[in-house]
Amino acid sequence: MRARMALKYAGIAVEIREISLKDKPKSMLDVSPKATVPVLVLQDGAVIEESLDIMRWALQQRDSDGWLSASELGKELIAENDGSFKQALDKYKYAIRFPEQSAETYRTQGEVFLQKLESHLNQTPYLLKDQISQADIAIFPFVRQFSGVDAAWFETATYPKLKAWLKGLVESELFISIMEKQPTYLD
Repeated sequence: MRARMALKYAGIAVEIREISLKDKPKSMLDVSPKATVPVLVLQDGAVIEESLDIMRWALQQRDSDGWLSASELGKELIAENDGSFKQALDKYKYAIRFPEQSAETYRTQGEVFLQKLESHLNQTPYLLKDQISQADIAIFPFVRQFSGVDAAWFETATYPKLKAWLKGLVESELFISIMEKQPTYLD
């Protein structure tokens, strides 16, 4: 999602190929033996295989609102999101695969990051400033996933600023525009 949002924001036309991770097309495996998504194949044949790298590339092409001018704080938040928060999120989402602890324990681990985000959002409407930045778009899809694991719990959780931020991004024209379903691509 974050890669698609950055590409759309930057006005870069791409062919979206929705794939089944259970039946990866040969054409994808040919360009990306790593076999993970997303994969962006540039016109010169170069391949970018990480969503954050795709974001950076897209924003380097066009960044009319200054999303890329992230501060050290922005970089730190993205690193924590992509590190410890994502690990907690994966265990929370798939707690049955990680029976060492309960889903609630994994949720509590993830809440450490949610509390940090709530604290930042108490200062400004977005994570770093009064307008969206790369940090917001890079982190948002993971918070959205976290909120959906137990939506009833999240609805009652005490994160009013985080919930408002999440709702605003989910309802944004940018997010809605990238969520259009594509047919599954087959070779």
